[in-house]
Amino acid sequence: MSGRIAVLMVHTSPLEQPGIGDAGGMNIYVVESAQRMAAMGVSVDIFTRRTHATETEIVEISPGVRVRYFDCGHGSLTKEQLPAHIAGLSKEFLRIVKEENYDVIHSHYWISGKVAMPAAKELGIPLVHTMHTMARVKNLNLAEGETPEPMIRVQGETQVVAAANALVANTDAEAASLVSLYDACPDIVHVVSPGVDLYTFTPGLGRSAAREFVGLPNDALVVSFVGRIQPHKGPEVLIRATSELVKHSPLLRHKLIVNIIGGASGANTEEVDRLKELATWLAIDDVVRFSPPVPRVDLAQWYRAADLVVVPSYSESFGLVALESQACGTPVIATAVGGLRTAVADGISGVLVDGHDPKAWSSVIVRLLQEPQRRVLLSMGAIEHASHFGWDATARGTLDIYDQVITQSRKSLEA
Repeated sequence: MSGRIAVLMVHTSPLEQPGIGDAGGMNIYVVESAQRMAAMGVSVDIFTRRTHATETEIVEISPGVRVRYFDCGHGSLTKEQLPAHIAGLSKEFLRIVKEENYDVIHSHYWISGKVAMPAAKELGIPLVHTMHTMARVKNLNLAEGETPEPMIRVQGETQVVAAANALVANTDAEAASLVSLYDACPDIVHVVSPGVDLYTFTPGLGRSAAREFVGLPNDALVVSFVGRIQPHKGPEVLIRATSELVKHSPLLRHKLIVNIIGGASGANTEEVDRLKELATWLAIDDVVRFSPPVPRVDLAQWYRAADLVVVPSYSESFGLVALESQACGTPVIATAVGGLRTAVADGISGVLVDGHDPKAWSSVIVRLLQEPQRRVLLSMGAIEHASHFGWDATARGTLDIYDQVITQSRKSLEA
């Protein structure tokens, strides 16, 4: 198809560094799929809220893809603070979109869906929505001490599901959750797998060169976590598993390096300090190292430098970190939840673990660290598995959905 798409991601700019604040996999998803769609002849405007006075109204990030800032609420706001501004954001978004000629509005995350609903309804533009995460799913899988998602979000998501012309799910499991937990009509739920940038995330020159680049010893046993530092992503599981590991396999300690790569997320600004204190209290602060988020190109080197990448999330709509790691040839140990069951081929590209018992995670990690031949086989399986998840396929699947909703919209106007 050719046409103009208005993409809406209110709570975080596509230009933010993933792994800091509220920026994460969704930022990568939106930019990568937009660029691939633009390459297929569609022009994409990504709307987001202005957080700095210096941000110009329109920024072209690649041919056919622009970021458009609009105002409402001043300065940096976390996504927990944004619901109070939904009415103002909706009004401003409608004002801008009225002057344009978009074929589809595609909102990402529930707040964006709520902002998009009035414009889609008033202007008769089809609304496509991607949840990315869902409150009811998260609340069924909370980390210990984690605050449940508020009822305003549950209600907002339910309203967006009812208003959307099409819902895009990352996996069959997410599609099932939309139908069973939100009463979505199965006919409007479509599954499109996210992708991985197979040009950036490659095995490259191998582990030794990567370790030289990031400054890690060649003979070390390296286990890494990559992502926002928040309870739901499970970095504490890895830290406690590391404590168990060095207790039961003390001979591995002098070679073991555990990297926690990422920044504080949303309202959890104290989480990094809390985890550092935990590592000290467990007497493993000589093993566990904390690093800030790194640019995408350098991140590939961190994946390559690791023997294993651990993704101990409590729920995950997909798990881009798992795919990126595997594309670099590094096997993944992940929780057997949500989209991670699709992102990781259990026993082929990595290992899936039930639950979050640090002892169970420790036993899986230590077994793989002690079996280099098995890691080689998993590495080969990881590269092959990740190769099936390019962003081009994501873009094509999304464009097919746009075609369907545009056709249905035209038919209903003619009827």
